[in-house]
Amino acid sequence: MTNPTAAMLVIGDEILSGRTRDANMYHLAGQLTEQGINLKEVRVVSDDPAAIIAAIRTLSEGYAHVFTSGGIGPTHDDITADCIAEAFCAPISIRDDARAILQAHYDTQQQPLNDARLRMARIPDGATLIDNPVSKAPGFTLRNVHVMAGVPSIFQAMLASVLPSLTGGHPLISQTYRVERGEGDIAAPLGALAHAFPALSIGCYPFQKDGLFGANIVIRGTDTGLLDEAMVRLQKEFPA
Repeated sequence: MTNPTAAMLVIGDEILSGRTRDANMYHLAGQLTEQGINLKEVRVVSDDPAAIIAAIRTLSEGYAHVFTSGGIGPTHDDITADCIAEAFCAPISIRDDARAILQAHYDTQQQPLNDARLRMARIPDGATLIDNPVSKAPGFTLRNVHVMAGVPSIFQAMLASVLPSLTGGHPLISQTYRVERGEGDIAAPLGALAHAFPALSIGCYPFQKDGLFGANIVIRGTDTGLLDEAMVRLQKEFPA
């Protein structure tokens, strides 16, 4: 069985300007690997409606799942929900169930549910809400696009709400072998190994430390037996 595929769309000028370092991609990749969903592409776009809409349409057509982060808060530059709605030609408005969640939360905080906060209750028609146990403002799923906040703690909580509903495949496993030789010396044998095991992903990650050149060879796949076989062959090719 082939694992489902996924893409991520990171939205926000603050990421592209270097003001904020994205942590959500790393977390998403790890969680999807455990779920047996292969993250194949990550894009970062600015707070530009045309760019967001175009990316959503392309990624939604190309992958089984799309995960977005950023742009669903109460301020004027939080435009993700509107862009998702436009990408799928869906009306968007304040939804009663989302409003009720926010009302209960701000009543508890003894704060008003003002117009700015109500923006977080605007949900495209046909979407299902994603639970947010941290700050309560929900995300949503429309078709195969899962729309979540950019704040890492909230993104992680929303992702935990979404993942149980997704059908995955075989978890991706990996093994690593350290070779203390330069890439030029190991390239040909690694190429032969990759040719012999096309179902596996074989990566070479070089290092240099204290004048020593070497590489960590990482073999990834979903078949434990095949992975072990490839690792035995790698160790015979480059004895420790």
